[in-house]
Amino acid sequence: MEVDIPAQPVPSSSRLDQESVLSAPSKAFVPEPAPRASSVPLHPPDATVGFVYGSEMTTHCSLSPDGHPEAPERIIRIWSALVAKHYTLRAKRIPLRPVLKEEALLVHSEDLWDKIETIQHMSPQDITDAEQYYEQLSLYISPYTTRSARLSCGGVIEACLAVARGELKKSFAIVRPPGHHAEPEEHMGFCFFNNVAVAARVVQQLTPLRKILILDWDIHHGNGTQRAFNGDPTVLYISLHRYERGEFYPCGPFGGLQSCGEGDGLGYSVNIPWPEKGMTDADYIHAFQKIVMPIAMEFAPELVIISAGFDAAAGDDLGECLVTPAGYAHMTYMLGGLAGGRLVVALEGGYNLDSITNSALAVTEIILGGAPGEMKSMVASETAAETVWLVAREQSKYWKSVSPKACEPQEGPPSQPPSEILKLHRQYYLYSNHDMMQVPLVGPELEQRFAAQVMCTSDIFNKDTLVLMVHEFGNLRVELASSINCDVQLERSYLIDFSKDLIAWVTAEGYSLLDVNLFPKPSEQPFPRSKSLNDLQKDVITYLWDNYVQLCNATNIVLVGHGPGCQFLMDLIDLRATAVMRSVKAVVQVLGHSPLRPPKNAEDLREWYRDSSFVALPGSHQFFSPDTRAKDLKKHGHVQKIDEEQSVKLIMKALPAIKTFVKSQLSRPQPQMHI
Repeated sequence: MEVDIPAQPVPSSSRLDQESVLSAPSKAFVPEPAPRASSVPLHPPDATVGFVYGSEMTTHCSLSPDGHPEAPERIIRIWSALVAKHYTLRAKRIPLRPVLKEEALLVHSEDLWDKIETIQHMSPQDITDAEQYYEQLSLYISPYTTRSARLSCGGVIEACLAVARGELKKSFAIVRPPGHHAEPEEHMGFCFFNNVAVAARVVQQLTPLRKILILDWDIHHGNGTQRAFNGDPTVLYISLHRYERGEFYPCGPFGGLQSCGEGDGLGYSVNIPWPEKGMTDADYIHAFQKIVMPIAMEFAPELVIISAGFDAAAGDDLGECLVTPAGYAHMTYMLGGLAGGRLVVALEGGYNLDSITNSALAVTEIILGGAPGEMKSMVASETAAETVWLVAREQSKYWKSVSPKACEPQEGPPSQPPSEILKLHRQYYLYSNHDMMQVPLVGPELEQRFAAQVMCTSDIFNKDTLVLMVHEFGNLRVELASSINCDVQLERSYLIDFSKDLIAWVTAEGYSLLDVNLFPKPSEQPFPRSKSLNDLQKDVITYLWDNYVQLCNATNIVLVGHGPGCQFLMDLIDLRATAVMRSVKAVVQVLGHSPLRPPKNAEDLREWYRDSSFVALPGSHQFFSPDTRAKDLKKHGHVQKIDEEQSVKLIMKALPAIKTFVKSQLSRPQPQMHI
């Protein structure tokens, strides 16, 4: 059962030192000594994700009989959904505490602090008399507004400190009221304190981290956040929002594409202003690929904070856009590859309760270690393509990684999404340069989703040794994270370079090759009894094992998995344990940052796996964390740390070690199997 944890006492040692300043902030908050981010005990012990939530923030509510879009139910629904999914049991609970005056003054004026503090002392008649004043600022107030606003800001601070200090890898602050419209001198737009801006300044003051990326995907421009850092090169602010020639809230030219910062901060504000409603996943992903990720990678932040408003979600009447939970998941996944994985999600807007809940769940699944789900084939709209091109022209003045030419709108939509272009390019190379043949699949659904993605060398039935390679090449959530400028052309070259090396090895050693790409084509038609994508991928690999691998003359089988494809090799080993132990001599996994697991079956299978397994991982993989126990290391046989983070390059770097391991395994005498 989840219960709210009372706010923790604030350390009395905190004070404001007017003499100590950073180059960017105007004031410096210097604790004596710096307190740790408060938290309850971990459950389970290895949790690396934290949540901030507290029911006390729901006491800020509209006194109008008609209610208000920024309602307490926004966070209640999200938290209830997390509890129902048992996600809260996999994370650390970070208690709330109110923002300190010294912290708020790192961003806001003392006059604004006093105005917000005064609200708690207003009588019901005072609140009624002030209603018109606050409505002009797009605000409402209640007797509990001050407390809720201070807790909301303090909650985001604690979420950021827990990650910045290395206590957690990621956190999600489920807070209200939101903050990104609150400017240094004024509260507005449902916002009182600028939660994210204050938290960023506190992180800079209390931790060694200086370079912070704030990515704001709320449908409204975060005028307050940009204003707080407009002249500061240590904070990169990127916002995707409806603009409509400056007529959409908060209105004016500040959110336009030419509003890029000032002074030392010129170029460190990036606005992607949508000129109309109805923007989709395709439009947002296009902007991420061409603008957001290239600039973010060039900036190289030490911490990423998402101002996560979900009012661009499909179903939100204020935003009137069409972003799906899957779209938010993919954007979160891409941002999670920055800053060594240090990521904080802070709730901003979002006013359709179903949309905000489903979107928040999708984001939570990613920060808990999941991978984003499949997205159908999609093409960015002409409006989005034109906007991104115009932004690229402006931002290329400040960022080398942004190429206006690569963003030029095409005369017509491409016939294939980028993922299909990558796959088709590699398939054509295998066919034209190495005479590899397409392996037919059985059943219309498998044929539609995986046709032409299973290729084999012509000697598959005539060799003693067969290499079964299982991967998801073309999966942009893996491949694009590996390119500093998200260039599909560059990814093509990586795929071909690896294919050349792989085929050269197979040919030189006299092996045959069965190459399986399990990243599915977009679904074109519904099937009456359609299986889940995961089950379809399992069906492909077991079908190939039963009908090709087991029927060929090879007595030595080498299983090679890359990235998400490794999980399907493990499924195959579990499902066909007896046959696998009899004929497979080596199991090779090159995982990237995907989870690592041993077989689930009997002890003899696990013992065989330890003797036959080689695993290549990047140095930053969670498997190498200090919490990993020695017995867990031993489960996977030969584990090698590779000095490479990029997905496709990782397998290229690991290939020499793979060759050596496979050679040694094939030369070992056949053990006596008692099966």
